[in-house]
Amino acid sequence: MRAAVVVRPGQPPSLADRGEPSAGPGQVVVDVLAAPVTPLDLLCASGTSYFGVPETPYVPGVQGIGTVDGRAVWFPTSAGMAPGDGSMAPKALARQEDLVFLPEVDPVLVAALGLSAVAAYLTLQVGGLVPGETVVVLGCGAVGQSAIQLARLLGAGRVIAAARSEVGRERAERAGADVVVPLEDVGAAAAGADLLIDPVFGEPAAAAAGALRSGGRWVNLGGSAGETSPVTSSTLRSKSLRLFGYTNNELTAPQRADAISVIARHAAAGELTVDHEVVPLADVSDAWHRTGHGRVVLAM
Repeated sequence: MRAAVVVRPGQPPSLADRGEPSAGPGQVVVDVLAAPVTPLDLLCASGTSYFGVPETPYVPGVQGIGTVDGRAVWFPTSAGMAPGDGSMAPKALARQEDLVFLPEVDPVLVAALGLSAVAAYLTLQVGGLVPGETVVVLGCGAVGQSAIQLARLLGAGRVIAAARSEVGRERAERAGADVVVPLEDVGAAAAGADLLIDPVFGEPAAAAAGALRSGGRWVNLGGSAGETSPVTSSTLRSKSLRLFGYTNNELTAPQRADAISVIARHAAAGELTVDHEVVPLADVSDAWHRTGHGRVVLAM
């Protein structure tokens, strides 16, 4: 079969011949329909992730949508994090226990949402969102767009979004944010907010955290604006702020499955979407780093 293959860490994958996978104990072969290109895929393939340099050649793709016995499923893989191939191929291996069976829904949309929407959904839970509260969302990639919509669905009274680019701010408006500002202006816009959803860290997170109300909650799940943040001890202490860290890697298979099921139901109901671009698998090399039109989803 023709699959996307990373030949050398740090280089985009290219289309190459790859043998079809055979299922071992506890595994199934998934007929893949769609696979998103996610930040984790890029990080793992770079060879600079905390998982170490991946064994090459390998098929990337840490998640995908496909069918098993004619039923639509979402599935994860450990491609780039451990030896083995991922989802960017017509057929892929998955553990039986990791399969999440889906309702009737656009597979490309669920692929685009995937674990980014899971992270958005669960950070709102970790942060203890109470109906009527004000939520601040930093950044407007797949996580940010999902967080804005899910905050609404979970009862937020007001959603403030901050994004660096004009494209990001337009996405935030389409996602339904009440207030949209440049990332550098978030401190003033977030005054008195209850909950901060932070995939960016760095200076923007420090400014937003400093604007939260006393007892406000801050959930960090990324560092796209910097691996360190100039937040001060006095900011945390004077407002009794509660700071949480979140990663999808800590989820159990049942927790992940429950969250994917929620995301799929909202997507099927037309309540949750994310900007995405559908690209043929053959164009994976050109599309690897392209994000201008939203998340890239490879169609098999």
